[in-house]
Amino acid sequence: QVQLVESGGGLVQAGGSLRISCAASGRTFSSYAMGWFRQAPGKEREFAAAISASGGSVYYANSVKGRFTISRDNAKNTVYLQMNSLKPEDTAVYYCAATLQSIVVRTSRYDYWGQGTQVTVSS
Repeated sequence: QVQLVESGGGLVQAGGSLRISCAASGRTFSSYAMGWFRQAPGKEREFAAAISASGGSVYYANSVKGRFTISRDNAKNTVYLQMNSLKPEDTAVYYCAATLQSIVVRTSRYDYWGQGTQVTVSS
């Protein structure tokens, strides 16, 4: 069992930066690949970024590639999403998720989810 708690969301102006975090409980965090997803009002939840269990591999959606960076600290049981050059269309609730599979983009392949943190980008 893994419990995930996101934090760090907030309001930022377009072009600004924000780092959100996801703290995991349990001693097996380093066994899980982690993903960040986002869901805007009226839209489906979509993949943003993922990182392998070791942190050696990462993968990004085209919409965030070059602007967002996913990283993890297995000693702290935490995964991060650094978001730069934010755009109003990045406004969404951001969720972290854990999977025992390798990096995957489909929401159905993730076993555990956090409650989400709101990121709002003003124009």
